[in-house]
Amino acid sequence: MTSAVVVGSGPNGLAAALTLAASGVQVTVIEAADTLGGGVRSSELTLPGLIHDECSGLHPLAIDTPFAREFDLAGADLQWAWAEHEYAHPLADGRGAAVVRSVDATASSLGAGGNGWRRTFGPLTARFDMIGAEFLQPILHLPRHPLPLARFGTYSGMPATLLARRFASEEAQALFLGVAAHAFRPLNSLASSAIGVALGTAAHRYGWPAAVGGSVAIRDAVLRRCAEHDVRLETGRTVNSLAELGKPDLVMLDTSPSAAAAIVGEQLPAQVRRAYTRFRHGPGAFKVDFAIDGGVPWRHEESRTAGTVHVAGSPAETVAAEREVAAGRMPSRPFVLVGQQYVADPSRSQSDLHPLYAYAHVPAGYAGDATEAIIDRIEDFAPGFRDRIRATAVRSTTELARHNPNYVGGDITTGANDPLQLVFRPRATPHPYDTGVSGVYLCSAATPPGAGAHGMCGYNAARRALAVLNR
Repeated sequence: MTSAVVVGSGPNGLAAALTLAASGVQVTVIEAADTLGGGVRSSELTLPGLIHDECSGLHPLAIDTPFAREFDLAGADLQWAWAEHEYAHPLADGRGAAVVRSVDATASSLGAGGNGWRRTFGPLTARFDMIGAEFLQPILHLPRHPLPLARFGTYSGMPATLLARRFASEEAQALFLGVAAHAFRPLNSLASSAIGVALGTAAHRYGWPAAVGGSVAIRDAVLRRCAEHDVRLETGRTVNSLAELGKPDLVMLDTSPSAAAAIVGEQLPAQVRRAYTRFRHGPGAFKVDFAIDGGVPWRHEESRTAGTVHVAGSPAETVAAEREVAAGRMPSRPFVLVGQQYVADPSRSQSDLHPLYAYAHVPAGYAGDATEAIIDRIEDFAPGFRDRIRATAVRSTTELARHNPNYVGGDITTGANDPLQLVFRPRATPHPYDTGVSGVYLCSAATPPGAGAHGMCGYNAARRALAVLNR
C-alpha cells in the first residue's frame, strides 16, 4: 500500500493528508506542537468561556473551494456565520465606510466613490467563481477563463494607491486601501492591489464569515473526514530530517521553505536550495486578544456590526503606516486589524463579555511591545475602549513564530507578497509544490495560492503528488 507522511498539521497539511488518504494512501501526520491545527486553532486566551482564534479569524476564501466541495466540509459539521457588515473602515468624527455582500448597496453608501466601486467590483463579483478557479492554483497554467482573469490581473497588478483613485471619495479610498493592506506591502508598489482586489471581491461574493465555535471548527471538520480514512495523527514530535521518517512513498512538508531545506538536507538540488533559503518573508504581526465588556464603542456606527474593522485612519495614514513597516520602522500610528468574530458568532462570548482579536502590522521580528499602540489606535476611533478591557493576551512576533514556526519573524502570510513571489511562489517553476526530490513536496502557504485557511495549497500539492505517482 502506498504510504505518506505529512509534516505539519496546519490547514494545508491536513488538506494534503485528507486528499491523499481519500485516494487510498496510508497517511501519517506528524505535528511538532501538542495541538493539531497550526493557524486554525482557537482557545480561551483571556478569560474562561471566551473563545479566541489564535491566528486565522475570518475566511473569505474558504467557503466554496475545490477542497471544501470535494470533501463536503459543511457536511462534517462546519458551520459559517456572517456579520451584518463584512468589513469596515472608520474615519475621524464618526465617519467611515463598510462593505455588505451587495455591490450596489455598498456603492450606494460611498457617495462620490460609489460609481468607481461599482465599476470595479461589479464585473469581478459576477465572475468571481471563474476567477477564483484560476487563482486558487499555480499562476503558471493555461487559463480556462482568460478574459475575466485578464480584468482581475489588470487591477491586481496596479499599485493600490493608483487603483484607489477610481474611488472618488475619502471613504471609498480608505475602504479599499484598508483591505489592500492585508498584503503587508507598501501600497504604492506594483501589484499591491492584488490581495485587496481578491479579498474585496470575495467579500461581495462569499462574505468574510467566521467559523461557528472558532476557527478550530475548520480543523475539526477536516479531522472528522481524516478519521473516515484512517489518517494517523502524531503530536509533540519535531521532524529534523527525512531520515527520521523511514521510507514512505510520499512526504508532504507543511513548513516554511527554509525549514523544508533543512529537513530534506543534502538531497535537495542546489537550485531549489538557493530558492528556498532565499525565500523572502514579509513584515510581522503583533497580536493582542482582549476580553471586552460590552463590545467596542466605535463612533462609526457600521463598525459596530462588522466582522472585521481596519483601524488605519485616512488613506494617507494607511499608506504611511505600511510604508514605515516595510522599511523596518515601527510606525507611531500602525495599521491595526480588529476581528469582531463574536458579532457573527455570539457563541464565543459570555453574556456581555466578548473576545476581541487585534493585531498590528509591525516590522519583521519587531522586539518591542505594541500593546499600547494598538489600544491607542482603537481609542482614536472608539473613545472609552480602554475602560472596557477586562483581560488581555499578547503574542509578539517572536511568540507568534514560536507558536507556529511557519510564521518566520511574525510573518503570518508565510512569505512576502512582492510581485515576484505573487507569481513565483516559492520558486520559478510550473510545478511549485515539487522539491526536486522524488516523492517529496512542499504544501504550506508558501506555495500557491498562498495564505489563508482554505487548504488549497495542501490540496493542490497532494493532487500533484498523486498525478506523479500514478504516471
